Order: sequence, then C-alpha cells, then structure tokens
Amino acid sequence: MTTPPSHRLRILVVDDDRHILRSFRLCLEDAGHLVSTASDIAGAERRLAEAVFDLCFLDLRLGEESTLEWLPRAKQLAPWLRVVMVTGESSVPLAVQAIQLGAADFLVKPCPAEVLLGTAARHAEASVLRRRLDALEAGKKDEEDPSGLASASPAMRRVLELAHQVADTDASVLILGESGTGKGVMAKAIHDWSHRASQSFVTINCPGLSSELIASELFGHVRGAFTGATESKLGRVDQADGGTLFMDEIGDFPMAMQPKLLRFIQDREYERVGDPVTRKADVRIVAATNRDLPAMVAEGNFREDLLYRLNVITLELPPLREHAEDIIDLAQRFLQRYADAYRRPARGFSPAAQERLLHYEWPGNIRELKNVVERAAILARGEQVGPDDLGLGVVVASNGDGRGHGLRAGDPVTCDDLERAHIEAVLAQSDSLDAAARTLGIDSSTLYRKRKRYGL
Repeated sequence: MTTPPSHRLRILVVDDDRHILRSFRLCLEDAGHLVSTASDIAGAERRLAEAVFDLCFLDLRLGEESTLEWLPRAKQLAPWLRVVMVTGESSVPLAVQAIQLGAADFLVKPCPAEVLLGTAARHAEASVLRRRLDALEAGKKDEEDPSGLASASPAMRRVLELAHQVADTDASVLILGESGTGKGVMAKAIHDWSHRASQSFVTINCPGLSSELIASELFGHVRGAFTGATESKLGRVDQADGGTLFMDEIGDFPMAMQPKLLRFIQDREYERVGDPVTRKADVRIVAATNRDLPAMVAEGNFREDLLYRLNVITLELPPLREHAEDIIDLAQRFLQRYADAYRRPARGFSPAAQERLLHYEWPGNIRELKNVVERAAILARGEQVGPDDLGLGVVVASNGDGRGHGLRAGDPVTCDDLERAHIEAVLAQSDSLDAAARTLGIDSSTLYRKRKRYGL
C-alpha cells in the first residue's frame, strides 16, 4: 500500500514495547510515512519539541503509567497533533474517555497492518484538509491555473522559460514586477512545476505586519509567549515544511526581523516565539515585490546580504502593456470563467470591445483586466461583450500610436469624468479599498460614496 506524496504523514509512535515500535515503524515507513519513535513520556516530549508531527500512535500504558493523564499535555504542546490511542483493552468507556481528553481515534492491539495503515490513511485525509484550511485562513486566494501562463509575447516567453528551468531546483527565486502583473500566479506555477508540488504552497503577506506579528506568523509561537497566546501555534514555515513558502511583497518585511529571515534562508533554522528550542524546516523560498530593493539597500531600508540570498534567480514580469499580445486571450479566459460562475450569456467580445481592451494602458495590469472582465460578464446582456460593458470609455484617449493613455489634467473632459477615471485607476492598482482610500487621501466612507456615485 503506497501512500501518495501529498498524504505522507510525519508520525510519532510512543510505546514501551520495542517489538511494537519496530513493527509499527516498518509498516508505516514501507507505506511512505516519516516515522519517529519514543519509549516513554519524556522521550515523546523531546520529539514534539524537536519536530512537527501530524499523527501520534500513543500506547495507553507505558509501564505502570496511564498516558490518558498526559494526553491533554500533548495537545497543549502541539494542538494540531492528531493522537490515536493504542491499547490491548477493548473498552467502550475507555475509548469515550480518550476521545473526551482529545484523542482523535482508538485502536485495539494486536493491530493488523491493514488496520494500522487504514487508520493512518484516514488521518492523512484529515491532515490534507487541515493544511488547505490553514492556507485559506492565511488569506491565500485561488490562483490561476499555471497552464494559463502560456503567452504569445517573446518577452513573457523568456520569463516563462527561465521559470521552468529553475522550478525543479531548490534555489531561492525573487519575482519582480508592477502590482497586478501576476507575481503570485508565477510563484504558484514554480511550485507546481517543481518536485515539491505534492507538498504545501504557503503564502505570507508581508505588508502591514509588525516585527512581533510577523515573527509569530512566520515561525509560530508557544502558549503564553505573549498576551493573547492562549495556545501554541504553527507558523507558515512549519506549514510549508517540505514545500514552498511564498513571501509576497518582501520589500515590506520589517527591518528588525530581516536578520532572523536571513538566518533561516541560510541555515533553515528558526525558533518559535517564546520557545528557545531550535528547529529545522525544509522549505523553498520564493519572494516577490514591486519595490526597488537595490534602492532600498542604498537607503539602508533593506539588508544587502538578504537581497543576495533572495535573488539567486530573478524573474521580472513585464507589465501588461508590454505584452499586449496576450490581452484578448487573457480576457477571453476570464470571461469564460465569470460567465460560467455567474450564469451569464456572454461568450466573447465584439470587435469594438476588443479595440477598447487593446487601446487601454492597464495601469493595474492583469488584476485590473480581471476586474474589468468580471464586471463586463455581469453586465453584458447578450453573447458578446460590447465596449460600454467594459466601463473603460472615459479613461481611454488614443494618441494614434496603437496604445491608450489615461486622462490628464487639461484634457477636454469634465471634472467628474477626470475624478471617476482617477478613482477607477487607483482602485485597479490597490489591494483593498482601505489602501485605495489612503492613496486618494480620503476616508473609506467617502470612497464608498464616490464609487456608488460613479457606478464603480
């Protein structure tokens, strides 16, 4: 029975019978799981301090000691750990008591190999689901299918060829590009093209996190490490062990935490907040930013040695206006997705709508195109999206060179048209409404009213 890579578990077996330890270990390792063993409570606590485990097979009795009393402590040390109690006693009350104290399952010895492996398989499914939920709670959005990165642009093709070439290595990759160019999509594609594809792809968003918060988010913390730390928590590094950690907007990583990040990238060693135990993690680093890191180094706002560690391989994504050959293909792909999702009739773009798409500068890049097409899919009443459905009319003024340019002060338009165009462009380039409001110099409620007024 071979376990798929995505379902391989890190398992701790705790039993004072060396024959049981050996048979469990051999059986589980033959199925592809990673197994550690301990023969007493002290040994089990050492193992839990040294590494992250998904599953523990815990003997009910170690010598004269019942491990039921230790079970709450184990859950305190590792709240994410799923514990399967193993005993020679077939007792319903005992099983109920173990479950009430935090056990996830109950096995009776002697335990045939197929029962042991079946139990591990069930909990592997639960572990995979938990990792997916952790990724969603971390703010990870559904990424584009990497197959959609195919491009008709020579500039974009060169980037994709380099990405394919480096994907199956463990080299750190730094992805550069304007906001909305698809840096997160490229990071996920690199992961999916690598030998780590069956393991987790975990994102940490650096902007807005203080040194204290980012230390906990990145490396985790133990119970009582700070006010509000009511239980131990895994960090993104723990979640990404064996896979890829994507550090989005690395240019906003706090200066005070950069030495710790540098140490982790160099040695793969770290400590959780409030815990002196040094841990190791096998993680591939992919980072992205729209900021000028060399300029930040010159200004003293980013460590030069950290920059060198991050940009072993650098990929620079061109803005959408520099690979306009892809605009219609991308728009068509987005339209199909949103028309299906919203059950709308639109299936293509009219010639006039295609011209409008091609003659717009796309300051918000692919993210803006995606938002525009989503709106058009909702508003279009027939099978073809017309130019008015795009909502780009007031922000396009062709200068005759085949590309569009945004409105400028002094253009023959009303103040309302100019304000609408400016607000729409800022919204397209912002990650949130609050960020757009800060850029515009107004509060969120004012922005809400203006969006409603202009139908944005």
